[in-house]
Amino acid sequence: MFSGRAIRYDETSTPDPTTAYGAAKAAAETAVRAISPTAVIARTSLIIGDGGSSHERRVHALVAGDQGVLFTDDVRCPVHVGDLAAALLELASTGRSGICHVAGADAVSRHELGVLVARRDGLDAAAVPSGRRADVGLPGPVDIRLDCTLTRQHLRTRLRGAREFLGG
Repeated sequence: MFSGRAIRYDETSTPDPTTAYGAAKAAAETAVRAISPTAVIARTSLIIGDGGSSHERRVHALVAGDQGVLFTDDVRCPVHVGDLAAALLELASTGRSGICHVAGADAVSRHELGVLVARRDGLDAAAVPSGRRADVGLPGPVDIRLDCTLTRQHLRTRLRGAREFLGG
């Protein structure tokens, strides 16, 4: 949805996708606005739970010896699934409309997130392999930080950062 050129993106930021995935998300937003101008469109980040997310499963697999790395230069604002669900229910019941950012308070790399998951789950955090996305040339944005300032002004739900909800 975003190129990563600006790093921080607030609710007024216009999508500038650089991948097909991002373009599909931007097109979906346009379609929703055309079909239902009063809809809430929630933009979120990596979604982490209490062990069931794909990122959490990947951390366990990597520590167990699977091939791969978690990137130290790929930054997002992970949100806990419970916080996200509560915020979405709240937004749906308030009569708000338009773009809302619903992401966690911390900007962390995928590797740091993996280390936090490993520590929470009693795994050897030092066994979480690291690498740089820039070194492998994967397409897409590297650093996307969703600024939720405007949305937070309308929520009672607190959107915790990964360091807090993972006990880091």
